[in-house]
Amino acid sequence: MGNILGDIRAVRERDPSAGNILTVILTHPGLHAVIAHRIASQLKRWGIPFIPHLISYASRGETGVYIHPSAQIGKRFFIDTGTGVVIGETAMVGDDVSVFQGVNLGGSGREKTKRHPTIGDRVVLAPGAKILGNITVGDDVYVAANSVVVKDVAPGNIAVGIPARLFKKEAKRFPLDHFHIPDPVSLQIDDMKKEIEKMRRVLETSGLKAQLSLLDDEQPSAVDEKRTE
Repeated sequence: MGNILGDIRAVRERDPSAGNILTVILTHPGLHAVIAHRIASQLKRWGIPFIPHLISYASRGETGVYIHPSAQIGKRFFIDTGTGVVIGETAMVGDDVSVFQGVNLGGSGREKTKRHPTIGDRVVLAPGAKILGNITVGDDVYVAANSVVVKDVAPGNIAVGIPARLFKKEAKRFPLDHFHIPDPVSLQIDDMKKEIEKMRRVLETSGLKAQLSLLDDEQPSAVDEKRTE
């Protein structure tokens, strides 16, 4: 019961459209999916057959969220607009995690061992993010929208792209803003442009640029060589 109360508080804190507590309890599909999973997971731990899977199946039809009864979900779990969320059998999710529509914690292969991701505390999985295989996403990580993560992510990083590239974020807690995420490829290109500009300035100040231009002028072109032949 304590986990469910924490889940309700998480919705009210993280969803700006949540409204009053009665509205959250009665009309929030992400919360309904989490509550259904809490019940199914407990029944599964008690060794009750069939019923936990039936609850998960019914919850998927009602909310658009599928969480396997064996998946381990931490405290204050928040699913916002949960349509298309899939959390696999051996997935492990920490505390204070936020998940948005289209997120997939998927498996790799058909092994019966651990084949789904482990997600740390205070992680944000933006819309469409895919975390695949038996990998670990550390605490305070932000996975940007539509990114595909197939390797471990160290704590405090942002993962962006397909496959996801990593860079360190400055704030410990990342705001729920999915639109102003830096692109690591663009940042690298900008750094290269700056280095090229520095080299150009050095060449200009040292006079090497003029010498190189003279050398280029002295070299016969391919057309000149043909004419000579």
